[in-house]
Amino acid sequence: MKRKALKDCIRDIPDFPKQGILFKDITTLLMDKRCFKQALDEIIKKYKGKKIDKVVAVEARGFILGGAVAYKLGAGFVPVRKKGKLPWKTNSVTYELEYGTDTLQMHHDAINPGEKVLIVDDLLATGGTVKAVTDLIKQFDGDISGIAFLIELEFLKGKEKLKDYPVFSLIKF
Repeated sequence: MKRKALKDCIRDIPDFPKQGILFKDITTLLMDKRCFKQALDEIIKKYKGKKIDKVVAVEARGFILGGAVAYKLGAGFVPVRKKGKLPWKTNSVTYELEYGTDTLQMHHDAINPGEKVLIVDDLLATGGTVKAVTDLIKQFDGDISGIAFLIELEFLKGKEKLKDYPVFSLIKF
């Protein structure tokens, strides 16, 4: 199956979550065992042999991909969650949204200084969330070896916010 075929595994939902947005629904890709396996295999292939210590992923869809990638790379998995969702001491970063702010957190002992970190998420849009994750990882002195996305919406130019890091996007719209 080629990447064009992977695009066909993603369902477009018009006007979700609000009028004028064309939502890229990955649940159809996740439900199709061939598409899901190919997507994971291609992401894993890109980072195999890079000696990744930790895979960091943001809730919720990022967890689906990040956990599988961490397992196959023999790395630890670090969840990044919204404020108040983690049960222990946390480091936080607050970032700007289109309307207001949001806060992400990671456990205080999640990453050791110098560990090689791969960030995995489902979608790169404006780049704000993952840029916040890079800021959070810097608090730990982690070495960001790469950032991998299942989908990139190129017209939103989110990659520009991540220009200091190697970014890999499997599917581009």
